[in-house]
Amino acid sequence: MTLTITPLSPGALDEAIKLWNAVVLDGKAFPQEECLTPETAAPFFAGQSFTGIAKTETGEVVGLYILHPNNVGRCGHICNASYAVKENLRGQGIGEQLVLHCMETAKALGFRILQFNAVVKSNRSALSLYRKLGFTPLGVIPGGFRTKEGVYEDIIPHYITL
Repeated sequence: MTLTITPLSPGALDEAIKLWNAVVLDGKAFPQEECLTPETAAPFFAGQSFTGIAKTETGEVVGLYILHPNNVGRCGHICNASYAVKENLRGQGIGEQLVLHCMETAKALGFRILQFNAVVKSNRSALSLYRKLGFTPLGVIPGGFRTKEGVYEDIIPHYITL
Protein backbone atom coordinates (compact mmCIF):
# COMPACT_ATOMS: atom_id res chain seq x y z
CA MET A 1 0.00 0.00 0.00
CA THR A 2 1.43 3.36 -1.04
CA LEU A 3 1.07 6.01 1.65
CA THR A 4 1.78 9.68 2.02
CA ILE A 5 2.75 10.70 5.53
CA THR A 6 2.43 14.39 6.32
CA PRO A 7 2.08 16.59 9.39
CA LEU A 8 -1.40 16.56 10.89
CA SER A 9 -3.60 19.22 9.29
CA PRO A 10 -6.78 20.65 10.85
CA GLY A 11 -8.81 18.86 8.17
CA ALA A 12 -7.58 15.45 9.37
CA LEU A 13 -8.15 16.09 13.08
CA ASP A 14 -11.45 14.19 13.29
CA GLU A 15 -9.90 11.12 11.64
CA ALA A 16 -6.85 11.36 13.92
CA ILE A 17 -9.14 11.42 16.96
CA LYS A 18 -10.95 8.29 15.72
CA LEU A 19 -7.70 6.41 15.12
CA TRP A 20 -6.21 7.41 18.47
CA ASN A 21 -9.36 6.68 20.45
CA ALA A 22 -9.80 3.25 18.85
CA VAL A 23 -6.45 2.18 20.30
CA VAL A 24 -7.23 3.76 23.68
CA LEU A 25 -10.62 2.03 23.85
CA ASP A 26 -9.10 -1.30 22.80
CA GLY A 27 -7.01 -1.08 25.97
CA LYS A 28 -4.18 -3.30 24.73
CA ALA A 29 -1.40 -0.95 23.64
CA PHE A 30 -1.59 2.71 24.72
CA PRO A 31 -1.20 3.61 28.40
CA GLN A 32 -3.84 6.35 28.10
CA GLU A 33 -7.28 5.61 29.51
CA GLU A 34 -9.05 8.81 28.49
CA CYS A 35 -10.20 9.36 24.93
CA LEU A 36 -9.41 12.55 23.10
CA THR A 37 -12.22 15.00 22.42
CA PRO A 38 -12.33 17.73 19.79
CA GLU A 39 -11.35 20.15 22.57
CA THR A 40 -8.41 18.10 23.91
CA ALA A 41 -7.11 16.60 20.65
CA ALA A 42 -5.84 19.73 18.94
CA PRO A 43 -3.59 20.81 21.84
CA PHE A 44 -2.48 17.22 22.46
CA PHE A 45 -1.36 16.67 18.87
CA ALA A 46 0.08 20.19 18.59
CA GLY A 47 2.12 19.56 21.74
CA GLN A 48 4.10 16.77 20.08
CA SER A 49 7.41 17.30 18.32
CA PHE A 50 5.64 15.85 15.28
CA THR A 51 2.28 14.27 14.56
CA GLY A 52 2.18 12.36 11.30
CA ILE A 53 -0.90 11.29 9.37
CA ALA A 54 -0.76 8.47 6.83
CA LYS A 55 -3.12 8.71 3.86
CA THR A 56 -3.71 6.43 0.90
CA GLU A 57 -3.69 7.62 -2.69
CA THR A 58 -7.44 8.25 -2.33
CA GLY A 59 -6.93 10.47 0.72
CA GLU A 60 -8.20 7.96 3.28
CA VAL A 61 -6.51 8.43 6.68
CA VAL A 62 -5.21 4.99 7.69
CA GLY A 63 -2.63 5.69 10.39
CA LEU A 64 -0.90 8.22 12.57
CA TYR A 65 2.00 8.62 14.92
CA ILE A 66 3.12 11.05 17.56
CA LEU A 67 6.77 11.79 18.30
CA HIS A 68 8.10 13.63 21.34
CA PRO A 69 11.02 13.71 23.77
CA ASN A 70 11.14 10.74 26.11
CA ASN A 71 12.87 12.81 28.77
CA VAL A 72 14.44 16.23 29.36
CA GLY A 73 17.84 17.83 29.76
CA ARG A 74 20.75 15.42 29.50
CA CYS A 75 18.38 12.73 28.21
CA GLY A 76 16.46 15.04 25.86
CA HIS A 77 18.10 13.46 22.81
CA ILE A 78 15.99 10.34 23.35
CA CYS A 79 12.54 10.40 21.81
CA ASN A 80 9.43 8.29 22.16
CA ALA A 81 6.59 7.60 19.75
CA SER A 82 3.16 6.00 19.57
CA TYR A 83 1.47 4.57 16.49
CA ALA A 84 -2.13 3.91 15.50
CA VAL A 85 -3.31 2.03 12.41
CA LYS A 86 -6.91 1.66 11.27
CA GLU A 87 -8.02 -1.66 12.71
CA ASN A 88 -9.33 -3.20 9.47
CA LEU A 89 -6.05 -2.39 7.68
CA ARG A 90 -3.55 -3.78 10.19
CA GLY A 91 -1.02 -6.26 8.86
CA GLN A 92 -0.61 -4.45 5.53
CA GLY A 93 2.67 -2.65 6.23
CA ILE A 94 1.19 0.66 7.38
CA GLY A 95 2.82 0.39 10.80
CA GLU A 96 6.20 -0.25 9.25
CA GLN A 97 5.90 2.83 7.04
CA LEU A 98 4.89 4.90 10.07
CA VAL A 99 7.86 3.69 12.14
CA LEU A 100 10.34 4.27 9.30
CA HIS A 101 8.97 7.76 8.67
CA CYS A 102 9.09 8.45 12.41
CA MET A 103 12.74 7.39 12.59
CA GLU A 104 13.66 9.73 9.72
CA THR A 105 11.69 12.59 11.26
CA ALA A 106 13.20 12.02 14.69
CA LYS A 107 16.71 12.09 13.27
CA ALA A 108 15.94 15.29 11.31
CA LEU A 109 14.68 16.88 14.54
CA GLY A 110 17.99 16.10 16.26
CA PHE A 111 17.01 13.07 18.30
CA ARG A 112 19.65 10.35 18.55
CA ILE A 113 17.68 7.45 20.03
CA LEU A 114 14.09 6.28 19.64
CA GLN A 115 12.84 4.43 22.70
CA PHE A 116 9.57 2.63 23.29
CA ASN A 117 8.80 2.43 26.99
CA ALA A 118 5.88 0.03 27.03
CA VAL A 119 5.63 -2.51 24.22
CA VAL A 120 3.07 -4.96 25.57
CA LYS A 121 4.32 -8.55 25.37
CA SER A 122 1.08 -9.76 23.77
CA ASN A 123 1.46 -7.20 20.93
CA ARG A 124 3.18 -9.74 18.70
CA SER A 125 2.90 -7.67 15.52
CA ALA A 126 4.72 -4.73 17.12
CA LEU A 127 7.39 -6.99 18.60
CA SER A 128 7.93 -8.64 15.22
CA LEU A 129 8.15 -5.29 13.43
CA TYR A 130 10.61 -3.81 15.91
CA ARG A 131 12.80 -6.92 15.66
CA LYS A 132 12.69 -6.68 11.84
CA LEU A 133 13.70 -3.00 11.95
CA GLY A 134 16.65 -3.64 14.28
CA PHE A 135 15.33 -2.37 17.61
CA THR A 136 16.98 -3.77 20.73
CA PRO A 137 14.73 -5.10 23.51
CA LEU A 138 15.79 -3.89 26.96
CA GLY A 139 14.33 -6.68 29.08
CA VAL A 140 10.95 -7.41 30.58
CA ILE A 141 9.03 -5.39 33.14
CA PRO A 142 6.66 -7.91 34.74
CA GLY A 143 3.09 -6.67 34.93
CA GLY A 144 4.04 -3.24 33.60
CA PHE A 145 0.80 -2.72 31.64
CA ARG A 146 -2.77 -2.94 32.90
CA THR A 147 -5.34 -3.84 30.26
CA LYS A 148 -8.83 -2.36 30.32
CA GLU A 149 -9.98 -5.66 31.84
CA GLY A 150 -7.57 -5.13 34.75
CA VAL A 151 -5.14 -7.86 33.68
CA TYR A 152 -1.46 -7.03 34.16
CA GLU A 153 0.76 -7.89 31.20
CA ASP A 154 4.52 -7.71 30.81
CA ILE A 155 6.09 -4.91 28.80
CA ILE A 156 9.32 -4.97 26.84
CA PRO A 157 10.97 -1.56 26.34
CA HIS A 158 12.92 -1.22 23.07
CA TYR A 159 15.34 1.27 21.53
CA ILE A 160 17.20 1.99 18.33
CA THR A 161 20.01 4.41 17.59
CA LEU A 162 18.99 6.82 14.83
